Amino acid sequence: MSGVETFLDDSPGEVRGMVVRNGRFERLIIQRESDAPQRRLGARSVGRIAAVDAGLKGAFVDVGAPEPFGFLPLRKSDRVAVGAKVEVEVSAEPREHKGPTLRLIGAGEGEARLLNPGPTVTETLARLAPGVEPRTGAAAIRAALEAEEEALAPGALFAHLGVRLAVERTRALVAVDIDYAATPGREGRRDKGRANRDALTQVARLIRLKGWGGLVAVDLVGSGHDGAAMLAAARAAFAEEPEAVFGPINRFGVLMLSLPWRTTPAEERLIGPGGRATAEARAIDAVRRLALALAENTAAPHLTVRCPPAIAAAAGALATRLGPRARVKADPALSGGVEIDEG
Repeated sequence: MSGVETFLDDSPGEVRGMVVRNGRFERLIIQRESDAPQRRLGARSVGRIAAVDAGLKGAFVDVGAPEPFGFLPLRKSDRVAVGAKVEVEVSAEPREHKGPTLRLIGAGEGEARLLNPGPTVTETLARLAPGVEPRTGAAAIRAALEAEEEALAPGALFAHLGVRLAVERTRALVAVDIDYAATPGREGRRDKGRANRDALTQVARLIRLKGWGGLVAVDLVGSGHDGAAMLAAARAAFAEEPEAVFGPINRFGVLMLSLPWRTTPAEERLIGPGGRATAEARAIDAVRRLALALAENTAAPHLTVRCPPAIAAAAGALATRLGPRARVKADPALSGGVEIDEG
């Protein structure tokens, strides 16, 4: 696959995989050691029907993981009863305090239990970029940090395209605004079709990187659009998602589409559903940055990451896996970030 790179960062407490295409991040896959494997995308379990909700046309299934239970959409032909055992597969990971969405495989037997934990990060990278050997070490750690920064950003300037994008998620939908950006040598206003086509490619990439789904509203730049051409451009941009559904461009120049949810959104993994990073996430981040410093500075006998006392204990437990050169120190003067010192 020409122009494709992959990175595998196996830091203490968390594994990240990144796919880069033509120099830009396409995917960020995150699996933490604390994750309940029954909730990972593709995991198969035997579960017990805990409740049936006719109004939601589905059932809640206990798969042996902490609540909230998984939700199993039911067809008219499906017949399940409370207490019945079923074999299910995770089709969408948890989000917004909701449990995973499940797909019915068939009847199950025995106690609720995990049958298959689903693909690892390494296996997912191999599926997304077959034949590409992942890079590891310091390069992978840097890629993990850079991908995180872009995944959390609300938008970006693409000067070489002459456009600026705002890509933001609300409870109802993903809102995308495409706007012109003054760029030497390129006047986007003279070719709004090209500007929108290029921008849609970046919109699709950013949504994949962020792990988002649901309803997407794209406010195209300019007016008087060629509807058929813009719809074709949108289909090409989102070609990696065969279940995407596209609507026509409305009279306000807004293109609507719907994407299936599959993974927990990146911002929920990185900073938590409440918008603030959990102590676990902060501890993992501190140790990841310490691991990068150790890889880049092989001469220092010891490197110490100073971090807030609230995360020092958890970071210290993780840092022991980096070897005797790694040290963690609680610093009450630090309230947010971390600092790394020699010795």
